[in-house]
Amino acid sequence: MAIEAEQKSPSDGKVWGFFKLPFQKSGNNTSTTSSSSLASHLHGQSQPHLEGSNPHGGSANSVSSVAKSLLPTRRRLKLDPANKLYFPYEPGKQVRSAVRIKNTSKSYVAFKFQTTAPKSCFMRPPGAILAPGESIIATVFKFVEPPENNEKPMDQKSKVKFKIMSLKVKGPMDYVPELFDEQKDQVAIEQILRVVFLDPARPCPALEKLKRQLADADAALEARKKPPEDAGPRIIGEGLVIDEWKERRERYLARQQVEGVDSA
Repeated sequence: MAIEAEQKSPSDGKVWGFFKLPFQKSGNNTSTTSSSSLASHLHGQSQPHLEGSNPHGGSANSVSSVAKSLLPTRRRLKLDPANKLYFPYEPGKQVRSAVRIKNTSKSYVAFKFQTTAPKSCFMRPPGAILAPGESIIATVFKFVEPPENNEKPMDQKSKVKFKIMSLKVKGPMDYVPELFDEQKDQVAIEQILRVVFLDPARPCPALEKLKRQLADADAALEARKKPPEDAGPRIIGEGLVIDEWKERRERYLARQQVEGVDSA
């Protein structure tokens, strides 16, 4: 009879009528407990997850830090070539390569070269600070070892690698390598460059591009060597400064002496 009353009630649906019967028979305590547990469960599901509110303590922070470390670092520099250094293969000689480095970020960036063979390789410049959008062509010098074990010249693979690191700085300043030691946690590895040898007797696009970059690097170096033009006082000799006022005064005094002699 209870089932029929629940089914015929216009205010309650058939589904809710069938589900109410077990709760009524099991007593008020059971009904209250089940209802409260169901409400708490639904309440827990409806609450949004907030970062840092994990009930397990610091596990959320540790997971987020690990996830952050796995994310790729945004590059501050653009390299051309991107991941290689091309050298003309001339055994027993010191050869050169070049790479253009451009600051693509919105802040000043310091860069630094490192190599696995510091005794046979060096970079010019070994590091610098670039303004936003500024670029520079760095020249890399390397001594090419003669082939061993009767290897063919172009089959020899170099184990030397170069690493370019970057560091965001506050503004224009003088470059010093100690910047990277003082802020190690802010240093980013931009790229690791591997060495590729080119046959100088066989023209190719990479070799032609290398020649152009080396010519541009040499021209920029010569331009930096020239003293800056200055519209101020002219410097004659070493430490002697002559300005126009002093020249006019000396000419005036010379004329006064000549006129004095003539009048006498």
